[in-house]
Order: sequence, then structure tokens, then C-alpha cells
Amino acid sequence: MLDQLIKGGTVVDGSGAEGYRADVGIRDGRIVAIGDVEEQAAHVVDADGLVVAPGFIDVHTHYDAQVHWDPALTPSCQHGITTVLGGNCGFTIAPIADEHADYLMRMLARVEGMPLESLEQGVPWGSWRTYDEWLGRIEGTLAINAGFMAGHSAIRRVVMGDDALDANPSEAQLQAMETELRRALAAGALGFSSSNGKSHLDGDNQPVPSRWASDDEFMRLCRVTGEFPGTSLVYIPNGVAREGARMIAMSAAAGRQLNWNVLVLTPARAEAVDEELEVSDTAAQQGASVYALACPGPLLTRRSFFTGFGLNALPDWAPIIALPVPERLEALKRPDVRHTMREGIKRGDIRNAELLDYAGYTIEEAFAPENQALVGRDVASIAAERGQEPFDTLMDIVIADGLRTTLVPREIGGSDEAWEYRAKMWRDRRIVLGASDAGAHLDMLAFFIYTTHLLGDIVRERQLLTLEEAVHMISDVPARLYGLRGRGRLEEGWQADVVVFDPETIAPGPVVTRNDLPGGAPRLYADAIGIEHLFVNGAEVLESGKLTGAHPGTLIRSGRDTQ
Repeated sequence: MLDQLIKGGTVVDGSGAEGYRADVGIRDGRIVAIGDVEEQAAHVVDADGLVVAPGFIDVHTHYDAQVHWDPALTPSCQHGITTVLGGNCGFTIAPIADEHADYLMRMLARVEGMPLESLEQGVPWGSWRTYDEWLGRIEGTLAINAGFMAGHSAIRRVVMGDDALDANPSEAQLQAMETELRRALAAGALGFSSSNGKSHLDGDNQPVPSRWASDDEFMRLCRVTGEFPGTSLVYIPNGVAREGARMIAMSAAAGRQLNWNVLVLTPARAEAVDEELEVSDTAAQQGASVYALACPGPLLTRRSFFTGFGLNALPDWAPIIALPVPERLEALKRPDVRHTMREGIKRGDIRNAELLDYAGYTIEEAFAPENQALVGRDVASIAAERGQEPFDTLMDIVIADGLRTTLVPREIGGSDEAWEYRAKMWRDRRIVLGASDAGAHLDMLAFFIYTTHLLGDIVRERQLLTLEEAVHMISDVPARLYGLRGRGRLEEGWQADVVVFDPETIAPGPVVTRNDLPGGAPRLYADAIGIEHLFVNGAEVLESGKLTGAHPGTLIRSGRDTQ
């Protein structure tokens, strides 16, 4: 007898081939039959009118901390994700020595926008030291599948301690870093991740440890990665043109593909995009393999004067945003403070044009009764109605909300022309889709909606991709890039990671603030529309879009679960 029978749906198997009507039979966590299945089943799902597809795979998340208090890894699972990869950008919480927990927490709070109180209260610091011990804390707890990279900054910190920001480690320290990485990879880390991103600063506003590494250090650690099968490299360059040669050398040293992020696709950047993708061509000519990661969702950020993340990067704003919330509230009422902030905006970097255009901010979520009618409107129109200067209007709104207002700057590349360009580029074999950053930037990014947005807005509404193309891009392509065994397609004998959705309704729900993090801290959240069922390793994790409480997820370990 089958455990599960998904009957009468349209199977879109992830290969890119045209969908077809079929039943899918599942037993012992694997797909055992696709076609007209007559065998009886303990549980039957009527999928008439629905699409049956492989579970989606998100290769760039930061769930390393959240996994300890939310093993369902919400809201990713609600959007059809059955496998996530974490430990990106060099930011992991293992290996660790007890005395380094404070540094790592403050670094994650600063660079990844995770509330410090949630990290302090939600993560059982002190219960592991090695990477293997950390994985042991996670094994058997997951609702969906998850694998993690070994992070450069964590390794540098555990080896060098307070000297982790030294550009000249000793030979003994370099060998110790190699040893720590080797131990992590032997335990099942999926590869080596690092960052030279100029915005990546630690809790003391200094470049994170990985940014101090030399080419020699990178090559040595990449060569260690190449000792282990089924591993990968993940990197954030400080300019693709400047670091193309380094990325190619890293890939060659490891004998592994390198996935860099993030490729921003807009028509205005078309020439730069072509130059950035040429790095992949040069890599191929030299026997290396370099891929770009791109986000297929709306390029929208959210801002809040409560957390101030991102806003504190504007000229002269940092001291004001750094004030405790009660003092910040009072400061924002003062004309002299508002004048200072306006002047700072005038000197802002044009590359942050969307952030500087405060009159173009849309009120996405408001909290004070008098602000409720403003939701969905931009600051400029509200100011015109009130006869005010837009900055004063903005300040009045956020002060009334106790600074909690969710503000959305105008979308980057939101025109029809831009979407057409982006969809065309997603077909490029040098690009892989993902970059949700789920688990991080919890007050600023809602990129975790990218799968349901892709299948709803891009496929159904704009018709810029076929359903089969889109499913292929978010299932099979990332699975093959990272060598995930038996995942990413619906095939007999493969793991039963399956999503069942309504193609006529699938879409992200509204983005809202939820105060459900440890310590009562807020995060952006969105349910999904049209995701009816989600199976992970054959067990139903979502039924009618709701969590069942099952925890069948696999901790993906390199070598065992990758190739």
C-alpha cells in the first residue's frame, strides 16, 4: 500500500518538459509511481485542477539562527520551499568558542538585520562548539530539508579571536583555519562561504573577518573545500569586475562551482550585467565554473524608523537612528534634527536613489488609528493633501506609529520593460534564481515570496515564462548546481519533496509585521495563496496551506546527500 497518492493533477516534473496529467504515488519517503496509479493508499489527495511539482529549493537563506526556534523555517515552507541552504556570506554560528558568542550575535544583528534580543533568547549558545556538534543540535528537528555552508567569518573568529580583523594571520593560524574548515566539511557542511561585500560590517562597525583575508588565504581554504565531494563555494565580491579573477581562481583551486551574489537585473544595468556574466565565460575557458545568483521577485525593500536598518547609512542619520527609541521619537519631532536629516539626504549616494526619494515611500503598514487610512498611499500625495513638506509628513506619520510604520521605497526595475528584460535574462544558463535572504533582514526584505510571485505574477499574469520554465528554474536548476541527490525533479525513486498548488490563484499574500520572534521582536511575514499541499520526504507538512506539525525534514550533509 502507498503512503500517499496525489491523484489527477497536472504533473510539472521540474525538467522543463511540458506538464501532463498523472497520479503520483509515494511510499517510504520516495516517489514510487507516476502515471495511472491503481494501488491503494493510506492517504489520497485530490489534485484535480492543481499542479503537482517538485518542492522548490532556495539556495541563499540565513536560517542558521531561526532553525533553533522555528524548525518549520517559516514563511519559506508556506511558499512551496522544501529545501533551504543556509550558512551563506561567511556568516555561521559554528564553529564557536563560548567567548565569541557575543561577537557573532552582534555581527549578525548588524550585518544580517536579526534582532539582538531574538539571538540572545532564541539560540542555545554554549551547547555546541564544533560544527559537527552544531549540526547535531539540528538533526531530527526539521520540518523541511536544510543544509548549511561553513562560514569564513566564524572560522576566522574561532581561530584568531580578537585578532580576526588582522590581515596577516600567522602560518599556524592559517593552518588552524584549514583544520576548522576540514572538520566542518567532514561533518557535512555543504561547502565554503565568504564575503568581501563592502556593506558587511560587524557589531563594532568594522569590516567582518572574511574581508581581511588575502588571496592566499582564500586559495588555501578553497583547496580544502575541494578535498570533499559534493561541496560548493559561495561568495560576495566587492564588485564583480574587480574580483572576477579572484572568483575564477577560487573555483579552480577547489575544483568546484562558485555561486556569487547578487546579480541585479535591470535594463539600466544591461551593459554592466553583460560584463558581470562574462566572468562566467572566462571561467569556463579556464576550466573553472562561476554562476551568478539573481532574485526573481520584486526588488522592493521595506524600511522602519523603529529598527533603522539601512536608514542609518544615510549621511548624518546614524547618530539619530542610534538613539534609544524614546529619545529617537523626541529627536524626530525637533526642527533642527529634521533639517540635519534633510541636508544629509542631499548628500546621499545616487546609487541609493530609491532610499533617498522619501516622498516616494509608500505606507505599507501603519499602527496608529489616525494612520490607517494612509496605507497604500505615498508620502508625496499625503503631504500635498496636508499642505506640508513631504519630510515633515513622513516624520509625523512614523512618530504617530511609535516609529513602527513599514515604509516601502519605490521598486527598482518595476516597469513592464524591466520585467521583460529580467525574465529574458533568467533563461541564461550562467544565472541561478534565489537570493531570498530568508531568515535575515527581518524588518527590511520580503524576498521570501519570490516563488509564489514568480508563478503568479510572472507566469500567470504577465506570461513572461511558461509554467514549466519557471518550475524548472526554482527546482531542478538549483538542485543540480548544488548536487542535491534525488531532489529537484519528480522522478520514480527520487525523494518525495512535492508541492501541490492552484495555478489560477497562486500568489504571495500581503506582507505584514508579526511580533513572533523570541523576545517579542518583529519580522516581516507573508502567507501564500494557492499552495494547497507540501510534502517533504513523503510526509505532509502543509495541508490546505496550514502547517500539520510534521517534522520529516532531512539535514542535508555533503557527500551523503550531495554529489
